[in-house]
Amino acid sequence: MEYRTLGNSDIRVSALCLGSMTWGEQNTEAEAHKQLNYALDQGINFLDTAEMYPVPARAQTQGATESIIGHWLKQRNCRDRIILATKVAGPGRDWLTHFRGGNNRLDRANIESAVDESLRRLQTDYIDYYQLHWPDRQTNYFGKLGYPWPEQDNSIPLEETLQVLADLVRAGKVREVGVSNETPWGVMRCLCLAETRGLPRIQGIQNPYSLLNRSFEIGLAEISHREKLGLLAYSPLGFGVLSGKYLNGQHPAKARLTLFPDYNRYSNAQAQAATQAYVKLARDHGLDPAQMALAFVSSRPFVTSNIIGATSMEQLRSNIASQEIQLTEELLAAIDRIHKRYTNPAP
Repeated sequence: MEYRTLGNSDIRVSALCLGSMTWGEQNTEAEAHKQLNYALDQGINFLDTAEMYPVPARAQTQGATESIIGHWLKQRNCRDRIILATKVAGPGRDWLTHFRGGNNRLDRANIESAVDESLRRLQTDYIDYYQLHWPDRQTNYFGKLGYPWPEQDNSIPLEETLQVLADLVRAGKVREVGVSNETPWGVMRCLCLAETRGLPRIQGIQNPYSLLNRSFEIGLAEISHREKLGLLAYSPLGFGVLSGKYLNGQHPAKARLTLFPDYNRYSNAQAQAATQAYVKLARDHGLDPAQMALAFVSSRPFVTSNIIGATSMEQLRSNIASQEIQLTEELLAAIDRIHKRYTNPAP
């Protein structure tokens, strides 16, 4: 397993990170523990979760994923071998009504409550990497392309949010901090505040990145290069779409999009056409489509870690084995030709 430095911190993380958003919904605790044991044995030291998980977010299951990880850490007694990342939820009054009275914001009261609850569920006294799951302000994330131009900005200022994170770092509850679903402006604003106000420097950006969504390359990739701030790529298979298992109207039993068809971010007509092309390309080169898609993400110079997820051990083994694939220049050129034909069909 390859290991890479998280931002300019002293934390070294595996190039593959184990995602956890299905644990407690599509996966039982026993299945999750089996995945964790296998991943650790394969050299993965980086785990990503969130207070919101599992997905879809429901009051009955909220926090279950962190609890499952906490039970495993206690049973396996391996906290010192793990880089543990979790996230605090941003505003979501219309769909996160079960969070802190439906008024979760990235302010002091909410963040301090969130981190304490995460520490309790994870059964640890510190979090290695604590992330803002999405911005407090109205902006482009979760597939939104057009900037909303809000008439009023009632968001919590980033300086206030970073000050709370600074206090958590000083208290020893958090080692490093980062952002997720963030824009170029948000990233640079965070870096500016860190430099001018002595606040914690963010060490990574967890945003979507895949063959179906390479929008990170526009703006954020240069920031990543010049500021030494890597991408933690989520949805590298586009909810499993890039495996090809949903092509031609297929709905595999227990698959995410079979169970939750409203998660259609990567299922529009253009994305399906692009997926068909990528799957054919992989098979023409004797590759598994999912492994080719993952190998592409892992190979990008701005990627610190590629967040893989699985609902079965077969999927997990295949996803981890993607690290052994080296894409040729010929294949990369063919991928770029498809990308030019279907440019970011599922942002």
